[in-house]
Amino acid sequence: MGAAAPAAVAARSRWRRAWPVLRWVLAGVVVGLAAWVVSGQTAELSGAGRLLSGIRWPWAVVAAMVEALSYVASAALQLTLLRSGQLRSGLGRTALVSLATSAMQNSLPAGAAFAGLFAYRQYRRMGAGELLAAWSVVAVTGCLFVGVTAMSVVGLVLAFGVGSAEGLVQVLGGLGAVAAALVVAWLRRDWVFERVEGLLRFGQRRLGRPHGDPRQLVGRFRWRLGAVTPSRRHWGMALGSALFTWGFDLLCLVFAFVAVGARVPWRGLLLAYSAAQLAATLPITPGGLGVVEGSLTVALVAFGGAETSAVAAVLVYRMISYWAEMPVGWLSSIAVGRLPARPVVPIDSAAPQPSAPSEGEAPSGGRS
Repeated sequence: MGAAAPAAVAARSRWRRAWPVLRWVLAGVVVGLAAWVVSGQTAELSGAGRLLSGIRWPWAVVAAMVEALSYVASAALQLTLLRSGQLRSGLGRTALVSLATSAMQNSLPAGAAFAGLFAYRQYRRMGAGELLAAWSVVAVTGCLFVGVTAMSVVGLVLAFGVGSAEGLVQVLGGLGAVAAALVVAWLRRDWVFERVEGLLRFGQRRLGRPHGDPRQLVGRFRWRLGAVTPSRRHWGMALGSALFTWGFDLLCLVFAFVAVGARVPWRGLLLAYSAAQLAATLPITPGGLGVVEGSLTVALVAFGGAETSAVAAVLVYRMISYWAEMPVGWLSSIAVGRLPARPVVPIDSAAPQPSAPSEGEAPSGGRS
């Protein structure tokens, strides 16, 4: 043990010396991958360029401004969840994180993983503890998923009766059930933890694992979770921010139709948009490139939009929400990386919570 400790210290020292160089190498690789993705899509960019000749620029500017509000709402979502753990930060810094993570997710293979890791590191630099930072990354994704699923269900109701909508009933109904199950599981988490404890006991009888008292294992996790459990007010604000995030992005698409002088297919617009955003979550291409354009255009045409104008509007929308955001997002990643790191806020001690469990007792659950 005595020899192992100096070896570990020496390894950490070598890592600290190598990390500054390695960080720049990794940054070069990431930027190279982003450039490779962009360079392979010249056909889409050139096609959009031909359509810009007749665009109504004032309306395109409005669409861009509305899209910017979408990122402000996304930043508000992250800030609400971080503040539920007693972390205080500014909206501007969180907006830079929102722009940067969006650019990474939209331009890199396995972009969601890169974006999640980047968000986690930035939350830590903003003063969040490990638990709060990791939990916030997951909670932001969950809120956005619940928000877009709710929009798709509303869109399905509005468009019901159209042949194209009826084919989506089972798919969107299943997604709605998953989103509802997530909400119910959180609201009834005490019941869920009891079932988990039972499953752990069953696993120990059959497999001999996991080791330890299931009640203690589940209880400690419940106690740690209770340290960052938002209040109902925080959850309401977070879900509202998620809906505003999607809503402003949808308005960008609406103004893109206006910018190209096309009629907006109102009846199926919400459903087509929500279905395209859900399709973009499939890990096929970075940021749903090609998937969003194709699925959104096909759906809009199926719901009564003219094919030519739908293609033009979707391309203008993607030029603003995807291509224009990418360089802004990467610049934001550089800017937020230059901001000073803050000392870690003692989240677990600052947040209202039960006392830490002792060896002989199981901790109580978090607040509702």
